[in-house]
Amino acid sequence: MSPVRGAGRSKTGRNGASEPDADPAVDDSIDAAVARFTDAVEAVRSRTSGPLVTAVRALVYGVAIATAAVGVVVLVAVAAVRALDIVVPGDVWAAHLITSAAFGVAGAWAWSKRRRRGTAHT
Repeated sequence: MSPVRGAGRSKTGRNGASEPDADPAVDDSIDAAVARFTDAVEAVRSRTSGPLVTAVRALVYGVAIATAAVGVVVLVAVAAVRALDIVVPGDVWAAHLITSAAFGVAGAWAWSKRRRRGTAHT
């Protein structure tokens, strides 16, 4: 037995002929109500899911770009040490010293550009 009464029944009578449809005005009002409901659901979805999907997409791309940037910085540092080890006479410590000095200067420059708490950025 079906859990919903009338489920699966067709609109045919006992002799196999189709029953006449319901009033066309009622069908039009049902179609209009369904259209309004669908429009309302679509409006809510576009106001909630759209911005959420955009934010999550930006977060994922941001993490991927940040991870790639860290990898590039590490590879550039390794390449710089290797290149300086070939160019600079002496042991590898000289190449490490030059590379660390370059990173130190870059860090000092970035530190000088930081925004201090309680003061406006000028």
